[in-house]
Amino acid sequence: MNLREKKVLVTGADGFIGSHLVEYLVEQGHDVRAFVYYNSFNSWGWLDQSSANVRKSIDVFSGDIRDPHGVRQAMCGCDVVLHLAALIAIPYSYHSPDTYVDTNVKGTLNVVQAARELGIERVVHTSTSEVYGTARFVPITEAHPLQGQSPYSASKIGADQMALSFHSSFETPVAVIRPFNTYGPRQSARAVIPTIITQIAAGAEEIRLGALHPTRDFNFVRDTVRGFVAVAEADAAIGQVVNIGSDYEISIADTAALIAERMGRDVRITCENERLRPDGSEVERLWASNALARELTGWAPEYAERDGFGRGLDETIAWFTDPVNLAQYKTDIYNI
Repeated sequence: MNLREKKVLVTGADGFIGSHLVEYLVEQGHDVRAFVYYNSFNSWGWLDQSSANVRKSIDVFSGDIRDPHGVRQAMCGCDVVLHLAALIAIPYSYHSPDTYVDTNVKGTLNVVQAARELGIERVVHTSTSEVYGTARFVPITEAHPLQGQSPYSASKIGADQMALSFHSSFETPVAVIRPFNTYGPRQSARAVIPTIITQIAAGAEEIRLGALHPTRDFNFVRDTVRGFVAVAEADAAIGQVVNIGSDYEISIADTAALIAERMGRDVRITCENERLRPDGSEVERLWASNALARELTGWAPEYAERDGFGRGLDETIAWFTDPVNLAQYKTDIYNI
């Protein structure tokens, strides 16, 4: 499938990855409808900061992924749906798990049900590496067992299975993309890399984080959005789960040290109890195998290994240290 000939709907278009994906699609000349979360301020989220060319090029639909009627209306006239709308903050899922079921599981049901009824040509559903839980083997392939170690990850497992069930039951053309930890400009401070950068940029000498020993496979947002397009265009990905990961593992402590080094600052890294997950909920190790993505789609990370990670961090640091951007973050408050 060539997306250039298709009308593409992006749900969650107002969010971190979604806004970057919309911008990339417009940059590539695609016809895009952006599904943003309705609010009385008429805010399009991060798309409000996109260039004038992007804003005038997109068809914006304001709605709520939990509303089946609105979801169906948004999908009318579209050929491809890239479904990113979700609640993603892990600590908040401990507080309000019911909202995660409504948004992530039922929201996904609304998308695939409408896709079935409307004859949508391709649905790419967004998963997360959190569904794997702590790695039982590395690098993690798509065959790794699923482990719901937080209400968030449990809701995403449910959403993934809902999407795949429609492929099995009704031949709905669904593919599941499973990005590992994406980072980059505009990410919220609930994520570790913005938490580190914003504290350092605000002048803190002691950087407060959660657990320092877990490892992650970080992916620069540009690689992640290229992965969405690659999975959407690959017929071989239908009915499949596809990891999008850098195949590079680094600990949180080493990530913090690397960021401080690249920002030219000498800081103390401390573990704060408030930021720790419950013991059984912490995902201790994530390291992606991207072999299937390479095989099925031809995708490969451009920001790979330590060098690529450093380049991605430099771009991210440059964005966050712009005073206009930094002013949007409450660096002294723990954001769950």
